[in-house]
Amino acid sequence: MEEEKKQSAMEEEKQSALEEETPLETLFQNLEEVIGRMEGEQVNLEESFRLYQKGMALLQQCNTTIDAVEKKVLLLDEKGNLQEF
Repeated sequence: MEEEKKQSAMEEEKQSALEEETPLETLFQNLEEVIGRMEGEQVNLEESFRLYQKGMALLQQCNTTIDAVEKKVLLLDEKGNLQEF
C-alpha cells in the first residue's frame, strides 16, 4: 500500500512537470475534451468527479500560463523603446 502511494506521487510529479511545458492551445483543447466528456450521458459520479478535478487543474494551468505571458508583454513608450508591462 505504501509503495502504491509513492508510485502515485511520482506519477503526479511527472505529470505536473509535463503540464508546465504544455502550450496554452493544447491546454484549452484538453479542457474542452474534459468538458465534452463530462457532458456525456455515460459518465458515472466517480468519473464525473475525477473529470472535474482534472478540468480544474487544467484551468489553473491556463491561468498560470496566461499570467506568465502577460508579464512578458512589452509596451512601446513615447520614444519608441520597449518596456515590460
